[in-house]
Amino acid sequence: MPDWIQIPVLVLIVLLVVGSWGFKAKRKIAQRRARRQGQTVTVATQPAQGRGADYLGPYAPQQPAQQPAQQPSGPSGADFLGSYAPPQRQGSGPA
Repeated sequence: MPDWIQIPVLVLIVLLVVGSWGFKAKRKIAQRRARRQGQTVTVATQPAQGRGADYLGPYAPQQPAQQPAQQPSGPSGADFLGSYAPPQRQGSGPA
């Protein structure tokens, strides 16, 4: 390659590398400032595009068929310990 092409190409490559470093540094500084001020940094995403743990795609659990709302037959969820609940004390109640 002739020198008159090689030198500008090398300069463009160096400018791209330095520019990308500058852009990354600017973005990192903006995120740090936003964290310090308690703000959120918005990242531009494409419409209907999920990312990370928010998007499961074909691995998402299947939605159950719509059924009429039924009252639960008993306690359930995180508040119900079942057989793991500590034994109930007899006699004294909460003071």
